[in-house]
Amino acid sequence: YGISYRELQEMLAERGVNVDHTTIYRWVQRYAPEIEKRLRWYWRNPTDLSSWHIDETYVKVNGRWSYLYRAVDQRGDTIDFYLSSRRNTKSAYCFLGKMLNNVKKWQIPQVINTDKAPTYGRALSRLKREGKCPPDLEHRQIKYKNNVIECDHGKLKRIIRATLGFKSMKTAYATIKGIEVMRALRKGQASSFYYGQPQGEVCLINRVFGL
Repeated sequence: YGISYRELQEMLAERGVNVDHTTIYRWVQRYAPEIEKRLRWYWRNPTDLSSWHIDETYVKVNGRWSYLYRAVDQRGDTIDFYLSSRRNTKSAYCFLGKMLNNVKKWQIPQVINTDKAPTYGRALSRLKREGKCPPDLEHRQIKYKNNVIECDHGKLKRIIRATLGFKSMKTAYATIKGIEVMRALRKGQASSFYYGQPQGEVCLINRVFGL
């Protein structure tokens, strides 16, 4: 659920931890990208190889709309994400290339489903020509099949809304990295590394940071 930094400050104060909301913000900017980087190997291991669903959603940055490209599998597990100031073929190409590069070849699904935006088709065609995408990867453009990612967008946006907007692409992407990785953990995407521990998510983060 979404809570603001001020609300988090109050929650911590109720538990005897006195910290200013601006300090919490700085912690997010400093540590969220590092958490995403160190935990990437644990949560980004797709097991549903039938189809992935790709779509973008709007995020306001410094008063202007930017575009958060996202991919989930059939179960709603997060595959990857990418923030761009533009919604065009180049951005779609960068996102799809990043996504395919971050998984093993055997983890690439049989089908990718997108909306009817022509940018995805052009980007996939280029990736296939360059040998960065399996030539037999099927691209479907069936809107209702993307309900799974649109539903996931809604849950993500509720959290993002509580931040009251971003001042720059850098701060936006840093915050979103933290939100996405923690949501992936909440979805159980790294549960096989919890080793039966009741606070598996906390223990995993402590382990990768050597705490």
